[in-house]
Amino acid sequence: MSSYENVKFVKLSSGDTVIGIMDEENKKLNDVAMIQTIPTSAGMQIAILPFGFPYEDEIGGSIDASFIMYEYKKYPDEIVNKYLEAKSNIRITSSLDDLGGLGGKGGKGGLIL
Repeated sequence: MSSYENVKFVKLSSGDTVIGIMDEENKKLNDVAMIQTIPTSAGMQIAILPFGFPYEDEIGGSIDASFIMYEYKKYPDEIVNKYLEAKSNIRITSSLDDLGGLGGKGGKGGLIL
C-alpha cells in the first residue's frame, strides 16, 4: 500500500493536472502522467496519458515539486488504479467476485492484482 501513499494527484503552475509518485527526499514528482477530462454525451471521461504525449508513449520523467500549485486530497481510488495500470501494464481489480473458475480460459497472459 506504500505506493498508493506516495501517489499524488496535483495541479501544476502550468495549469496541467498530473499524477505521479512523490519522492519527498529529492522533492520531485516521478513517473508523471497527464490527466485530461473529455466531455462526452454520457458525461465526462478521464484520459491518463504520458506527460510527454504525443512525443513519448510511456509514463516517466520527473517534475520538480516547486511547480506544484495544488494537491488534490480527495479523488476516486479508480484514478490511482488506472494510473498504476497505465504505468505498469498490470490490470488492477478491486473485486474478485467475477473470477469464476480459476482454471479459466487460456490465452492472454498477464497478472491481475
